[in-house]
Amino acid sequence: MALIRQVVKPKFTLTNIDIGENEVLKREIKDMSQNEKNAFAIESHSIDYVDPSERHGKVRDLFTLWFCTNIAPLAVITGAMSMLTFNLSLMSALVAICCGHFFGAAILALTSAQGPQVGIPQMIQSRAQFGRYGALLVVLFTTLIYLGFFISNIILSGKTLHTVIPAIPVPTATVIGAIAATTIGVVGYHLIHNFNKIGTWLMGGSLLIGLLIMLPQINAEVLAKGSFNLKGWFAMFGLCAVWQISFSPYTSDYSRYLPKSIGIFKPFIFTYLGASFGTIFAMAFGTVAVSIGSGADAMEAVKSGTGVFGSILMILFLCNIIGHNAMNLYGAVLSCITSIQTFAGQWIPSKNIRIVLSIIVLIIATFTALWASRNFISFFLNVIFALLFILVPWVSINLLDFYVINKKSYDIQSIFAQDGGIYGKFNAKALTAYFIGIAIQIPFLTNAFFTGPFANVIQDVDISWVIGLVVSSVVYYVFNLEKIKCNSPELNVKAQH
Repeated sequence: MALIRQVVKPKFTLTNIDIGENEVLKREIKDMSQNEKNAFAIESHSIDYVDPSERHGKVRDLFTLWFCTNIAPLAVITGAMSMLTFNLSLMSALVAICCGHFFGAAILALTSAQGPQVGIPQMIQSRAQFGRYGALLVVLFTTLIYLGFFISNIILSGKTLHTVIPAIPVPTATVIGAIAATTIGVVGYHLIHNFNKIGTWLMGGSLLIGLLIMLPQINAEVLAKGSFNLKGWFAMFGLCAVWQISFSPYTSDYSRYLPKSIGIFKPFIFTYLGASFGTIFAMAFGTVAVSIGSGADAMEAVKSGTGVFGSILMILFLCNIIGHNAMNLYGAVLSCITSIQTFAGQWIPSKNIRIVLSIIVLIIATFTALWASRNFISFFLNVIFALLFILVPWVSINLLDFYVINKKSYDIQSIFAQDGGIYGKFNAKALTAYFIGIAIQIPFLTNAFFTGPFANVIQDVDISWVIGLVVSSVVYYVFNLEKIKCNSPELNVKAQH
C-alpha cells in the first residue's frame, strides 16, 4: 500500500507568524474561526492556507451551493437551445442534457474534492502543477473569464431588476445589482454558502411548482416536435459538459474550509449531485417551456407557460443572478490576489486586501457595464466561451497531477515559497503538455470568431475540447511515467527535480 504523505502544515498565518508553539495565538485563531461561522462576519482569509483548527462546515453544503447556483436564467435559456437551435425532440433533448451534465459534473466534482485535502483556493494550487510562475498564465486567463462573467451578469441583473420593477431605470438597477453581488462576495465564503442554502429551497421549490404547472400542457403534438439527430444531440451534450467544466477553476474555493478527514468521496458526490441535478433541472425547465410554447424566446416561454407564477420566478431569478455573480467576484478577486502574490515573495494578503480589490473590481466592472452597448453580453460571452478551450488542458493536468502523480497530497509550504519550493518556478513538463493541449484543439475549433480546418468533423459541433482533454492527459501522463511508477508520494516529490 502506498505511503500517503500528509500535507505539510505551513508555518505562516495571515501575519506571517509561526504559531506552532504559541497557545495564545492558537486560541485567538480558534475564536476567529468560531466568529466566522456567523454568515455575516467578513471572511478573514484570502488565498492563504486554512489551518486544521479552523476547519468546519458540513459536506452537504456543497450540494446546496452547486445546486442553487446552477438554477439560473442562463441555464434555462441554454436548455431551450436544445429545441430552438438544435431541433431535438423533447425526449432526445432531455437525454442529451442529462448525459452532458453527468459527464461534465464528474470533472467539476473531482476538482471540488481537492479543497478539503489542500485547504487553499483552486488557482494558487495550480503552482503545484505548473510551478510558481508557470501557473501565472492560467491564473490570468481565469481572472479574465471571471471578470467577463461578472460584468455580463451585472448587465443581466440590471435588466432583470428593471423588468421586475419598471420604475427603477436600467442604469440604477445595474448599480444596485452590482453592489448587492459585491457585498455578498466581500463577506465571502460563509455568506455565499448560506445564501445558496436558502436559495436551494426557494429556487428549487419554485421551479418544481412551475414545472408542475407546465407538465399538463405536454401532449402528443408537443412530443412530435423536433427529432433526434446526432449533430444536435452531440452539440447539446458538449455544451452541457463544457458548462460544468467551466466551473472547475474555482470549485475548491468553496470546499477548502471543510475538515480534511471527510476524505475524497463525500465532497465529490455532494458536489456531483448538486451541480448535475441543479443544471439538469434548470435546463429541462427551459426545454419544457419552449416545447409547449410557440415563440423563440425562452424567458417569455417561461412566463407564458407558468402564468401569474412567472412573475415570482422572475424575482427569484434576479436573486439567483446576484448570488451567482457574488461567486464570480469572489473567484476573480482570489485570482487577482494570486497573480499579485506571485511577485511578492511569501507575503500573505489579509482580508483588507481582498475587500479593497473587490471594491476596485466593482467600480471598474460597473462602469464597463454602464458603458457597454446593448449587444455587449452576447459579444463578451462569445469571447469568454471562445477562451474556455484554454481551460480544458488545465483541467486534465490538474486532475492527473493531484490524483495520480502526487497521490492527493501537496506540500503547502512549497506552493507559497518564493522559489517555488519542490515545485520550482516553472514545471516544463506541465507547461509543454498544456500548450500541446491548446494547440491540438485549434484545427478543430468552431466558435463565433474562428473556424478550424477540421472543425466540421461533425457538422457545426465543437469537438475540440474532447481532443484537448484526451491529448493533454496522455502527454502529461507519458511525461510523468517514472513518477507514476513510484508507489510513495515521498519518492514522487524527489523525482520531480
